[in-house]
Amino acid sequence: MMVKKTRGFTLIELMMVLAVLSIIVAVGYPSYMEHVKKSRRAEGMGQLLELADRMERAYSDLGTYPTSVSEVYVATTDGGFYTLSVVSANNVSFTVSAAPTSLGGQNDDK
Repeated sequence: MMVKKTRGFTLIELMMVLAVLSIIVAVGYPSYMEHVKKSRRAEGMGQLLELADRMERAYSDLGTYPTSVSEVYVATTDGGFYTLSVVSANNVSFTVSAAPTSLGGQNDDK
């Protein structure tokens, strides 16, 4: 009688692969999410710099800083993860801020 040799993976081999993949995901996912947060934060900082540039241009044209973001720029970042605002503005200086929105998990940013 001829015994046919079957090919394939045993249950133990599949469970070992699943265990290894689970460990890789458990280690890699938090690092990936932290990288995503950092890139979104960098986008927000870039948008703040663009807003500051537009505020300076408005000052050269008008002689005073605008008191609202909508006068010179958009109120949210491109990805929608931060809301930009003018905290204070007068004839001498201005302060702008980027507050995280509830979108995208940036809520713990300060």
